[in-house]
Amino acid sequence: MDVAILGCGYVGLELGRQLAAAGHSPVGVRRSEDGLAAIHDAGFDAVQADVTDADSLSAVPDVDAAVFAASSGGRGADAAREVYVEGLRTAIEHFGAREDSPEQFVYTSSTGVYGDHDGDWVDEETPLDPTTEKTEVLVEAERVTRERASDFGMDPTVVRFAGLYGPDRYRLTRYLDGPVTEGYLNMVHREDAVGVVRFALTDDAAADSEVLLAVDDEPVSKWEFADWLAEAAGVEHPEKQTVEERLEAGDLSEPAERRLRTSKRCSNDRLRELGYEFAYPTFREGYRAAVEAFRRGEYK
Repeated sequence: MDVAILGCGYVGLELGRQLAAAGHSPVGVRRSEDGLAAIHDAGFDAVQADVTDADSLSAVPDVDAAVFAASSGGRGADAAREVYVEGLRTAIEHFGAREDSPEQFVYTSSTGVYGDHDGDWVDEETPLDPTTEKTEVLVEAERVTRERASDFGMDPTVVRFAGLYGPDRYRLTRYLDGPVTEGYLNMVHREDAVGVVRFALTDDAAADSEVLLAVDDEPVSKWEFADWLAEAAGVEHPEKQTVEERLEAGDLSEPAERRLRTSKRCSNDRLRELGYEFAYPTFREGYRAAVEAFRRGEYK
């Protein structure tokens, strides 16, 4: 399978490595020279292009599938819209208009699209209720993926990532140092985030799923997670605080307050039923390497 990875960053680089190792032919797409160097270092082909510039995408070869994993760089809603809506639409229309267009188009979204469910469970069928301007953009991007990819005869798949963690993105000291505010954590290790995208590309039943929720087996309360980390690392349990206690500090932006009040537990039942096997089923397996590095004094 030939696969274009548009926005080949934290997830895309690992996706390319795994696809290449499995005998596929990935090509990573980045707009910066540094990004191209990272792709080459990862061991697969790279093309310099910008998803917001249709002409530049002409440099990308014909592929069987395209994966849109671009990032807005943590900036605000306007920057997110430029990448996730306008750039996404540009990419879909560019590849869809080719004589040899991809059979599948995968967009990587976020569980942030669900909004607040007061700690209740959500799954692929749960209605979306974004609570910030940025998550409203992500909902619009999902709609663009489904509608425009289908218009061009490409099968659309939306993969919603829970909180990503893994190499260079462990939040160990944040939780060990505290204080830790109450709420639920929904997480997925990078290897499994990539694994779910690969599953969507290569498994017929998964490819037929319009939406897949990439989250591990065990959503966990932040307090429980912090205590487990402390015990595993051999340190004192961190200070805890309620949401109201955190809000009383008065130093949060309005979007940050809305995120703090958002609580849900994400289910991976559909993935499990389709047959996906997690490399890191829970945070316990996923954080083991970070905890061991901490105990050796090597955690950075």
